[in-house]
Amino acid sequence: MSKLSSNWLLMGGILVLALGPLLVLQGREFGATDGHFITAIETDHPDYKPWVEPVIKDSGPEVQTFLFAAQAGIGAGVMGYILGLYKGRSERRERDEH
Repeated sequence: MSKLSSNWLLMGGILVLALGPLLVLQGREFGATDGHFITAIETDHPDYKPWVEPVIKDSGPEVQTFLFAAQAGIGAGVMGYILGLYKGRSERRERDEH
């Protein structure tokens, strides 16, 4: 398999993974899992008291979306830095061996 065809195959797989759930679950409501856990805890243990309070109280969906996106961006930056660091080290090691 050539490099070009494997790249196209990977891109097609990424598109299927990204768009597939959106097409399959079209029209359904997406909810956070935190809400399901809170409901289950309140049902099973009505006298339960949380250990900590939220840092940002009554944040709207815009704030939650921003925090999620910021967390994803920071994680992607850290992963990119680590991968670049290891790639640079391996290239330097190969260059030094020759």
